[in-house]
Amino acid sequence: MRIAQVSPWFSPHLGGVESHVRSLSRELAARGHEVTVVTSRHDASLPSEEVLDGFRIVRVKPQFLMLQTPIVPKMRATLRGIAVDVVHAHSPPPLASQYAGSVAMERGIPYVVTYHCDVDVPSALGTLIESIYRRSFGATTLRDADQLVVTTQTYGATSRAVWRYNPAVIPNAVDHRRFRPDIDAGWVRERLKILASVPIVLLVGRIVPHKGIEHFIEAARDVPDAQFLIAGEGPLLGAMKRLAATLGVAARVRFLGRVSEENLPKVYAACDVFVLPSVSRLEAFGIVALEAMATAKPVIIADIPGVREVIEDGREGLLADPVNPRDLAAKIRRLLADPERRRAMGQRGREKVLATFDIERVTDQIESLYRTILNRRRAPTSRP
Repeated sequence: MRIAQVSPWFSPHLGGVESHVRSLSRELAARGHEVTVVTSRHDASLPSEEVLDGFRIVRVKPQFLMLQTPIVPKMRATLRGIAVDVVHAHSPPPLASQYAGSVAMERGIPYVVTYHCDVDVPSALGTLIESIYRRSFGATTLRDADQLVVTTQTYGATSRAVWRYNPAVIPNAVDHRRFRPDIDAGWVRERLKILASVPIVLLVGRIVPHKGIEHFIEAARDVPDAQFLIAGEGPLLGAMKRLAATLGVAARVRFLGRVSEENLPKVYAACDVFVLPSVSRLEAFGIVALEAMATAKPVIIADIPGVREVIEDGREGLLADPVNPRDLAAKIRRLLADPERRRAMGQRGREKVLATFDIERVTDQIESLYRTILNRRRAPTSRP
């Protein structure tokens, strides 16, 4: 098949959607499909076209950025010039999926949308803007799709934008070959000068409001014997560093910045407990939790729709009350005090990844969906 993956942002921009699209495109290309990722050229230093991991990337210059959204109307012309059998758009941010849908309808090409999370506009008028978009471009984009996909049952059932469209549930995926338990993480402790006897609590993610990073830092006050590592970058980095200093935990909360693809699996391997304390519907799944589970690490996840579905509370990890640093700290202390429980949870997490979230299994489902839609389109229409 010739497949166009349409994503507003893509590598080297960091994010869960970007990670998912790259893993999926790599696996589809490895299976012999001709894959083109169409995305924004958000950085002028990036090439307009390149080949990565066996698939082609086409970057289109945006007219401007607005509310963390690349506005790229020229994406329509690009999509008209690519020979494809299926268009698969990823939303949000908005508009890229709308461009993809309009061109797919125009060309009579099957069109799939994966709805990764609800739109959340960080503005005093955010609720109004979100409502207007959801009832206009957003509704059209989803209604015209041959199939809408959500990543968890609970998120699909609680999103006002998608519940009427009978979405298919296909989870995000993780590459178990890249994230695995046998990675040697000794260099991480050596580089950071952390003794083997000191437990490490890890958070991986962009330093943005919906990640709940301030609650992770606040929890560090009540877990005095552990080192807290934050891997990622973002606009709140300075504010979070100041918070750590104000709370008196700056020596134990370490900001690693952007970690390379090569070193990220080693950082996961170095931790004793992984935490995902997100507080918003912008976090609908949490691929980073899967990466930790694939590395056989126990996870503590905020008990919010979508995210909570990744684990069974008490089996692969623990659910923590969102926006509650005290509860988060108590859950961290509980796991750090019980090495055998951590080991068992990590093992079960790895097994769950292999059974449900592995990139090969998820790609099987996506491939099957594409073929079903293509066959439906090709089937002759019966006449009365």
